[in-house]
Amino acid sequence: MEKGEKIIDTYELNVNSIVVDVSITAKEDEPVPVYSISITNISDTTKIILEKIRDEFVAEETKTLSEEASVYDVQEQFKEKILKLLAKYFPNADKKTMDMLINYILQQNIGLGNLDILLKDTNLEEIVINNSKEPVWVYHRRYGWLKTNVLLPNESRIRHYSTIIGRDVGKEITLLNPLMDAHLKTGDRVNATLSPISTKGNTITIRKFAVKPWSMIDFIKERTISYEGAALLWTAVQNELSVVVSGGTASGKTSILNAIANFFPPSQRIISMEDTRELVLPKILHWVPLETRLPNPEGKGGIEMLDLIVNSLRMRPDRIIVGEIRRKKEAEVLFEAMHTGHSVYGTLHANNVRETINRLTNPPIDLPKQLLSALSLIVVQHINRRSGKRRTLQIAEVLPDGNARILMQLSPLRDVLEIVNEPLAIVETLNLYTGLSKSEIYADMQSKISILKWMVSRNITDVNKIGMIMSKYYHNKPFMQLKGV
Repeated sequence: MEKGEKIIDTYELNVNSIVVDVSITAKEDEPVPVYSISITNISDTTKIILEKIRDEFVAEETKTLSEEASVYDVQEQFKEKILKLLAKYFPNADKKTMDMLINYILQQNIGLGNLDILLKDTNLEEIVINNSKEPVWVYHRRYGWLKTNVLLPNESRIRHYSTIIGRDVGKEITLLNPLMDAHLKTGDRVNATLSPISTKGNTITIRKFAVKPWSMIDFIKERTISYEGAALLWTAVQNELSVVVSGGTASGKTSILNAIANFFPPSQRIISMEDTRELVLPKILHWVPLETRLPNPEGKGGIEMLDLIVNSLRMRPDRIIVGEIRRKKEAEVLFEAMHTGHSVYGTLHANNVRETINRLTNPPIDLPKQLLSALSLIVVQHINRRSGKRRTLQIAEVLPDGNARILMQLSPLRDVLEIVNEPLAIVETLNLYTGLSKSEIYADMQSKISILKWMVSRNITDVNKIGMIMSKYYHNKPFMQLKGV
């Protein structure tokens, strides 16, 4: 350690048999902690030999590639040839070592280099390249934004990475089309820009796809939401009430939407629509995921969210999930679906309940306020940019006149989601359709809280296990003793 340096965390990654040490350190001369990676099972001498192999073979061979070849095709094509060169320089190496060296050469020279290492770290949510003069930045689940010790050699390398990412999914980025939205085969979302649109240099922003989807139990354990808030959402889902999740960028809207979907019954058909697949629902559910598609370079073949929403209504859905509501036509069709008996769940960009109502009733969405009564609950997610903590900021019910009434609100000082009002419209709706009295509805929610506590105590966070528990719950409805789970 250098003077004035403090280790915050260390852990190890295994990337295709390449052992990587990760250290996160605070340094006196750095405004944010530094995320450093070092490959530990390949010596400096070995790296020099691998560079020689690269100079002898890989650089020349890559020149002969067709523009249409994907990075995955290239890697498969070159493995056998690289193996022969490795055998020449490392005649005594066993198969495991050979595989590791092949993976290192492919990763560093044909893949995404050290970005591939960052992509394998499940602790990272975001990986961003601002230009070749600055180090790569990452957003860590526990520590927020960190600088890394990863640097790209030049702007051409950044553009090359953008090109091969786009090529694998049929997208292109050129000086005429300097903006690109794409995704990796792993589901990670990618945005790329070329200079001079981004004035400091070429950029790549990768939003990582969560390997393990967030469940409601994860959120309770992380204190993102309270037991009472989770029980209220469960009650809404069980009784087919529609819910909109709003919040700012990276506040956890899609994650909480995924957690709400934990409560769906297996006996109903669910259709989801997203721009990029992020939702991961329990396997036992009757679920059909749909995805939008951008038009090709000739402007043909595009499938918009509205196309999917209209089509979904012909697929006999019981539940409709929409990744994001953006336009008037989309909202009109969705609220019409709510009024005709479908349960709808979606996300919206808005920072609080008041803004959510304003966004829905003003341009560009511009719905009549009376239509909002078909919506039952609004859940607002919030991220504290300084601490990186995500919290449910507000839960509100929508009244018959289209106004919202806040039921639960986050106390920033106590870091607790507090009950501020008793539900009125929801109790009235549940009484109308189930016949349950107010006291019976509250008793049912208390039983749900008991089940949630039972799952937390047993650390049941896997969405498929939660799906099985929900299946048993609905099979034994309306109430279930804890021992029956």
